[in-house]
Order: sequence, then structure tokens, then C-alpha cells
Amino acid sequence: MSLDQNLNKILIIDFGSQFTQLIARRVRELGIFSEIISHKKIRLKDMNNSVKGIVLSGGPLNVYQINKYSFDKKILQQNIPVLGICFGHQILSKLNGGKVRQSKHREFGLAKVYKKNNSLLTSNFFGNKKSKQVWMSHADQVSKLPKNFKVVASSTNSKFAIVENKIKKYYGVQFHPEVTHTENGKKLISNFIFLICKIKSNWSSEDQKNQLIKDVRIQVGTNKVICALSGGVDSSVVAQLLNKAIGKKLYCIFVNTGLLRKNEEVQVVQTFKKRLKMNLIYVNAEKEFLKKLKNVFDPEKKRKIIGNLFIKIFERYAKKIKNVKFLAQGTLYPDLIESKSVTGSQTSKIKSHHNVGGLPKKMNLKLVEPLKFLFKDEVRKLGLELNLSKEIISRHPFPGPGLAIRMPGIITKEKIKILKEADYYFIQALKDYGLYHKIWQAYAALLPVKTVGVMGDNRTYEYLCLLRAITSEDGMTADYYEFKKSFMQSISNKIVNSIRGINRVVYDVTSKPPSTIELE
Repeated sequence: MSLDQNLNKILIIDFGSQFTQLIARRVRELGIFSEIISHKKIRLKDMNNSVKGIVLSGGPLNVYQINKYSFDKKILQQNIPVLGICFGHQILSKLNGGKVRQSKHREFGLAKVYKKNNSLLTSNFFGNKKSKQVWMSHADQVSKLPKNFKVVASSTNSKFAIVENKIKKYYGVQFHPEVTHTENGKKLISNFIFLICKIKSNWSSEDQKNQLIKDVRIQVGTNKVICALSGGVDSSVVAQLLNKAIGKKLYCIFVNTGLLRKNEEVQVVQTFKKRLKMNLIYVNAEKEFLKKLKNVFDPEKKRKIIGNLFIKIFERYAKKIKNVKFLAQGTLYPDLIESKSVTGSQTSKIKSHHNVGGLPKKMNLKLVEPLKFLFKDEVRKLGLELNLSKEIISRHPFPGPGLAIRMPGIITKEKIKILKEADYYFIQALKDYGLYHKIWQAYAALLPVKTVGVMGDNRTYEYLCLLRAITSEDGMTADYYEFKKSFMQSISNKIVNSIRGINRVVYDVTSKPPSTIELE
């Protein structure tokens, strides 16, 4: 039994929209399991009894260029309710005999939709008003409705903004209800799930925990499993889940690269070895990593050196554990979705994950990836369900190559020490001021620039420290956090006065895009 096969679910057919993951998350937030599958991969045989509703996503394709997409019309003829969103709305109309053409006026951004008729889909969506603000993103539109379809709502530029065929349970919306810009958009998704598909909630953190523990026990049996533990959210949750499932058959290897945050190695050993009583092998490899990184400027070379050495060290210690058959990894659902072999979608891969590197292939171990159907926010909830501390679960993301990413130029022992201190003061200040949980990710970076300063009667020539703090939902887009002047003055004074080696502090106010979250 596994999560993707046996739970009643909403199947989301992906046509390459940047918002497809958001649809899946909105469904799960409502307590229902959702699964994404590419329009190139979906087959009639995938339509088993567990599929209680289908969502057709948006995408960059055109429905009148039929050679650009592959889709079996029979999938929509299984008496399963269908909700088409944007491109999905257009394809639903086209496949049922309607017409789609280029819009005279393209719509990108906010627009108003006006109620024309009642529908289960829009129950309590409009409330007492006749209109709602929604997020449009289309250059084409349905120009003629198929037979037995009726208009539920219209916008100024889109006559058929919400449509339905009540008999066949087909519903289409020209806008994106899954994005936060659409007012009350979650209500439309909720109505589709509960009023039209009539699914009952089946996706709580406790359900997940019990099912995943069962899945791991079935997959692993009496065999041993090794896990690369970093102290980050994903690897911590994987380790604790396996600890609950198989106990002492789990062996965790924690490699201290010397590029971790201040006192991180102490916290990891304290939590997992002493408090949770796991088999934990601690490897202090600081000298090895520093030696390999000596005089290396190029950020990509740094990543490769760190990744390859990490694998080499991990492999060295893993071989000491006899009869290991499985390797546990913290793969998440977005990682699967972004793999072309899974979705086949046309969306660009802009995000760089900064992972340490793929773990050993030549060890011939089978993978255990218990989190592969979960989003990050679900992983955090699961961690709390597994009794991990809030301190671990609420940690900001941290790149695999660690502080090397936040230290452009040559890496030295002295610079690592300076950066660890600066980062520690910044993160601690965020916690002291009650700001840490309002921010998606924050860090200090040490720029390869020295500036002149004055301290007392002396001139100084020291490093420039950059601070970054961003708000985001999933890391795909981000905006900088707007601190009060008093906080910025306080943390700047703290860093400059407490750390020998820094005499200037700057704050990064660039959003993503055009910037990235990390420096390298």
C-alpha cells in the first residue's frame, strides 16, 4: 500500500503551468490527497477507483495547435467530475465541441468576474456581491460554448469566464482560483472537491504519519537503512520517521563539512544521538573540506568539490555498516514534479536547489523516499506529528554546500569563523525580536570586498557583511523583508562591534526575480 495508489484523490493533469503545484497544495490544504501527472504521461489505465475528480491545469500551449499537446479524450468520459483552469478550461470546451480563439484583448493580472447564474461551483463564492476580483493570465478564450454548457460568470473581456455542464459535471474557469490574488478562490476549489466530487477529508498529518510508517516497514522489512543527516528540516523528518518505523535498523551519518552554522554539529548530535537515541555516526571532516577548497574562486567548482568530497566521505563510513540494503533520502514532491521524467511539462527550470550532490550510485542501494509525495509545509507538520522540536521544524532553508554559497571568492578558516559569527548574531536577533517566523529565509554573507572604516582613532580595512531576509511561499518568487530602522541599526552595531573582521553592514533589497535568494 502506498500513498499515491490507494487514497481517494484529485488528479491534476499538468499542461506546464507555473501554478500547477499551487493547485495541488490548495487541494491538500483542504485535507484531500492530490497527485500531479503530465498530460504526456496520463493514460486511461491511470483512471482507477481512487480518482474522484480531475483538474486540468493552465499552461503556455494553444488549444488550436493540437500537435503541441497529447491528451486522450476518453479520460474525460469516465463519469468523473472535471474542473478546467485557464488552458484547462479552453481544452475542456474544445474537446466537447466548443470554439477557442485568440482574445482581442489579452488579460494578464487582476480582473472582475460578474455573476450570471447559480452553480454548485460558485456556492458562497460571490457572497452578497455580484462580482469578485480574480487573477487572469491568458491570450486566448472560449468564443463558443459546447452544447449543454451554460455561463455562470463573465468578465469584461471574457464572456465565458466560468461555465458548467451540470449533467456531465464539467466545470471551467478562465482565471486562476489557486493563486492568492483571486478573491475567495479557495472556495471554488473547496466546492469542486466537497460539493461536486463529494470526497471526504483523508489527508491529515496523523493519517500521513501512520501511513508512511506502514509503507516504510513494508518496503524495508528487516533490512538496514542508512541516511545522510544534515540537521535540516527534510533530512531530520526522514530520520525521525524511519526511527519510528524501524528503530535501530536505521544508521544516520552526519558529516561536518566545517561550512555549517555556528554550533550546528553540537545541536545535531545532542538532538539525534542523545535525545532521540538514534544510531548516529558523526564525522568531523572540516580539515578535508578546507584543504580541497584552498584557493578555489569559481562557485560552480566549489559546489562540485563539496558535493564529490561529501559523497566520498559518506561512502567511506557507510561501507563500515554491514549488510545495508537501503538509502533514505529527503526527496520532496516539488523535486519529483520538477524532474522531466515525472511531469514532462514545458516549464523552465529556473530554480537551482544548491544540493550537496547526488548520493552514492555505485553502492547499489535501493532508495527509501518517504516524503516524495509531500510539500515542504506538509513535511513541517509531519515533523511536529513525529515529536520533533519546533526549533528543528521551523528552521530556515540552508544550502547543501553551506556557508560556501554565502562567501564569494576564496574560502579561508578565518572567513568561515567571521561569517559564522555574523550569521549567528543576525538569526539570534530575528528570534529575539519575534521576527524569525515571519521570514522565509534569512542569512548573513561575507562579500569579497574590504572597505575602509574608522573605529575610535584608528582606520580599519575589513570585510563587508551583507544581510538578506526574504518572504516567500515556496522559494520560487521572493520579496525582501522590510525591517524597521531601529532593528537595522541594532543588528548593524552588534555585528560591527562584536566581530573583528567586519566594519560595514549592508542589506539586500532585491526581489526574486530578477535576483536569486542565495548569492551563488
